[in-house]
Amino acid sequence: MNKREFFGAALATAALPATAANKMQPGKGPALLTITGAITRPNRGALDPALDQMMAKHKLAFSRACTLDFAALTRLPAQTIRPTLEYDGKPHTLRGPLLLDVLAQAGARTDPGTRLALRAVDGYAVAVTLKQARAQRFIIATHLDGQPMALGGLGPLWAVIDADRVPDMAALPLNQRFGACPWALYHIDVGA
Repeated sequence: MNKREFFGAALATAALPATAANKMQPGKGPALLTITGAITRPNRGALDPALDQMMAKHKLAFSRACTLDFAALTRLPAQTIRPTLEYDGKPHTLRGPLLLDVLAQAGARTDPGTRLALRAVDGYAVAVTLKQARAQRFIIATHLDGQPMALGGLGPLWAVIDADRVPDMAALPLNQRFGACPWALYHIDVGA
């Protein structure tokens, strides 16, 4: 299977029907973000290696998950940040809900030491703690300069901080400020 078919199949199969035991109803659009691990509000069942191709190739495993579509993410209160991006050296306006608000939709653990694994469609993954996510005010950006972000660019979702306004990050060279900010985010695992 070539990459184009792989990504198309992955996006098309990301939103599987919820089971009757689920507490949260899935959105009407395709799932853009899947949250697994220590959550209490799942809306889909276990990973299906045959249909969840990208997740299986990334060696993910879960018995239940919470999925969110674009509408569910944009219904959450939006935050706006304006960091200078390493890609063009210019400030850009990014908008989206706080990562903590997104995690609350899944009923995620809230203790500060909880580890979060943030994974992008290309397999890039970073680990941050809930304490770090709170202190650095991570958002899940859905919009860049007023437009929804497209797959193939930095979107459709980007876990990002306002690096210019986080002292530890602002002190770093521009090309080192966003290592913990995976663009094309599609999966978050909440540590137990």
